[in-house]
Amino acid sequence: MNYEQVFTTAVVKVKSQGRYRVFADLERIAGEFPYARNHGPGPDRVVVWCSNDYLGQGENPTVIAALCEAANRMGAGSGGTRNISGTHHLHVTLERELADLHGKERALLFTSGYVSNSAALSAIGKLLPGCIIYSDELNHASMIDGIRQSGCEKRVFRHNDTDHLEEILATDAGADRPKLIAFESVYSMDGDVAPIAGICDLAKRYNSLTYLDEVHAVGLYGRQGGGVSERDGQAHRIDIVEGTLAKAFGCMGGYIAGTANLIDAVRSVAPGFIFTTSLPPAITGAALASVRYLREHDELRVKHQERAARLKRLLREADLPVMPSQSHIVPLRVGCPYLAKRMTDLLMSEHGIYIQPINYPTVPRGTERLRMTPTPKHSDRQMDDLVSALVAVHNGVRFRLPAFA
Repeated sequence: MNYEQVFTTAVVKVKSQGRYRVFADLERIAGEFPYARNHGPGPDRVVVWCSNDYLGQGENPTVIAALCEAANRMGAGSGGTRNISGTHHLHVTLERELADLHGKERALLFTSGYVSNSAALSAIGKLLPGCIIYSDELNHASMIDGIRQSGCEKRVFRHNDTDHLEEILATDAGADRPKLIAFESVYSMDGDVAPIAGICDLAKRYNSLTYLDEVHAVGLYGRQGGGVSERDGQAHRIDIVEGTLAKAFGCMGGYIAGTANLIDAVRSVAPGFIFTTSLPPAITGAALASVRYLREHDELRVKHQERAARLKRLLREADLPVMPSQSHIVPLRVGCPYLAKRMTDLLMSEHGIYIQPINYPTVPRGTERLRMTPTPKHSDRQMDDLVSALVAVHNGVRFRLPAFA
């Protein structure tokens, strides 16, 4: 077999479909977000409009000081897995802080949000013999991966459709089997929000556990940043909440929070936790400082929502195909991978604006888009410049853009 030819063919296939990803070679500038140095084609300095550092916490002086202090005291690496020599007091302290943020008994850290979903869902499913997992059709790939690894039967319900979910639950009502409903609070590509209260009502009625991914909501919603479940007064009804430290908190890592028994069980059996080197002290210390900071600074969440609302309004007024969104996510429909790439190339080269095109498999074919994430650090002037650039690029591409439906 010609192995190299197999790899080449795989890349050629992706390129032929217009979804080959080219990474921008950028350098973040601490203290000047959303600006970044550009080491690739285009201007030397660009404005970033697609970062998941939603509140700019990655450059917060309090967070950076905590990172440096932890590194100076404890060194660069953690020393191993949590089970060997990689548990540090900072890990324990951060887990207590996260549990308290969500009103849960315990929390457990992982190296990323992907790993926390994959490891937790697979472990919980295996701990519940005969479990049926009910999964929203738009759940993240990490959740799908965890459900697959669990070996459980899976029922997929239509996105945010509680009627369909109940229909499926009712079909299984006669079976005396464990049940778990897995869903997200904010869906990051469309920006819509789950009907958490309705899903919790069904979970109670059909004796099901609830597993809520708050990755794109922790730090951003609720009085203390506990997520949409806190904002909506439903946090106490969620059995397992999963979150990340890499988005609103501006660092790295993932976690789950729940009862002490559940967390202890996952800690004891999940390979994704047991066999992985723990987060380094510097990252853990920075994350702890960021979580504590955001719990005390609700004004950042207020400003964040105002920025998102203003950008959506400006895009609509400019007659651009902005997609409906209930959250801080601002997607602009393009509908073609080639056009999405062409638009982002022009934004970078001619306007000094960086937005990464979103293509299949992240979104379904035909729904390609530009996904913008305004932050409290984006000014009115930067926002006005963005909209003007989008109008110019949208009207200037050689091909007609598909109409938003």
